[in-house]
Amino acid sequence: MWTLWLTYGAFYFCRTNISAAVAADPGLTTSVSAGGLGLSELQVGWILASLKISYGIGQFLNGQLSERLPPRFLLAMGMFGSAGLNILFGLGTGFYFLLFVWACNGYFQSLGWTPCMRVVGNWIPIRRRGKAVGLIGTGYQVTLGLTYLVSSQAVELFGTWRAALFVPSALLVAGGLTMLLLLKERPEQTGDAGDEGGWRASSAAHSAPPRTTVRETLYVTLFNPALWLMGLSLALLNACRYGYLDWGLKHLKHVQNVGVGNAGLKYGFIALGAAAGAYLAGWATDRFFDGRRAPVMTGLLVLLAILSLAYEAIAPYSSVGTVVLLVAIGFCIFGPQVLLVGTAPADLAHRNTAAAAAGFVNFAGYLGAAAGDIVTGYFVDEAHGGWQVAIRIWAGWALAAAVFTALLWNASQKRLFLLPGLVPKSAGLAAMATAAWAVHAGPYPEWALGIVLAGAFGMAAAFLIRKAAGAGLAAASFAVLFLFASYVQQSDASVAWHLATAIGGCAIGIITSLMVLVDER
Repeated sequence: MWTLWLTYGAFYFCRTNISAAVAADPGLTTSVSAGGLGLSELQVGWILASLKISYGIGQFLNGQLSERLPPRFLLAMGMFGSAGLNILFGLGTGFYFLLFVWACNGYFQSLGWTPCMRVVGNWIPIRRRGKAVGLIGTGYQVTLGLTYLVSSQAVELFGTWRAALFVPSALLVAGGLTMLLLLKERPEQTGDAGDEGGWRASSAAHSAPPRTTVRETLYVTLFNPALWLMGLSLALLNACRYGYLDWGLKHLKHVQNVGVGNAGLKYGFIALGAAAGAYLAGWATDRFFDGRRAPVMTGLLVLLAILSLAYEAIAPYSSVGTVVLLVAIGFCIFGPQVLLVGTAPADLAHRNTAAAAAGFVNFAGYLGAAAGDIVTGYFVDEAHGGWQVAIRIWAGWALAAAVFTALLWNASQKRLFLLPGLVPKSAGLAAMATAAWAVHAGPYPEWALGIVLAGAFGMAAAFLIRKAAGAGLAAASFAVLFLFASYVQQSDASVAWHLATAIGGCAIGIITSLMVLVDER
């Protein structure tokens, strides 16, 4: 368990370290003449978002992959690959190159959680698993604080933002070597012939359930409304969470007029509250709410919204107040976050699909984190409102997340049901029709409009022939790629309403068409 604590925690050395590079001066947003890269805040937002998008997709895919490949292999590939990509990022200069490298880093980072949870399933009996996962979850809170400390001090010591990428990479490599030396995937690999602690019995019990097919798993996952509510809640929470994690150092450096090293020392305190929240929130749901997660998550999310408003008002004037609020904010972020990424999806998943449920909720959560980075990158610009507006938006996201978790207040596995087949068909048709209207309103070629309309017709035909949704899936996927490519090729970094609407509509079209294809009722 402690090897897993260290292994997954080490991944954060090469994930949240970029916040020091964003805050550094000179850094990513500093002018080229002053020694920086001259990127805009919105471009930095897209770079940060690229990791979340690929991480979310990786979570969706790796839940299946982790059941079929050895955890040690996947973890080693993720840890060493992420370290190498961080070094490559530190050597880069151009926006598109950095965007691509950081997106690749997101996929390698996504190889961490699901293999660790498979090892947990092999080792930890069900009756002890909630407490064990809560304890393992404190590992990435501790390394979160260490990452702020190490990366910010590395920038101060070496005088370059690139040190924030190079030094944490060495720590992740060390963590990978330690994992290879210490991690045993199953109790049998320890060579212990005894049966102390009932490990053999628990391991045999874990291997008993039959493996469901990919289609069956997707069906019961995508049609579970409780998972959609959790996914929406985690998306909003992650948008707020990564506002603090990715942009917090830059904000503190700006409003307190201090160096990145000083800001990193203060910001590291967020990990104290995060570790306490990760452990105590799960304990409270068992102790006081009979295993119901929603009441604790809702209360903490409402408190997070209030604390965010207080932080925006106090951070410019009080260092002590800043540290105290960061501890409280860390508690209120990671308490519900740990419940949403693991325990709650497992509670409300259909039988034998807990890993797929967690992967889907994480997928939705990181899409929200990606959108949040882009929105934050837009609003931190003084021309669009500045830090005050951005942090108030973070508070709004936390409050909206509380609303969605409150809808799960009395949810239980006994009350689970599946959505009717008309829901994805209707939603997909409406989404693709909206996307077609947005493409028509924008400066896009006629053939692009034709492709989106073809997708809408495919979703309409799915009311009669289910497999016609395949046309909607193909058209929506191609349209998303084309729209994103047209965006990155333009000189203006702003995101027009028609672009955001078209991409959002097509993204919904992808999910809903996939739902229709796996629904054989």
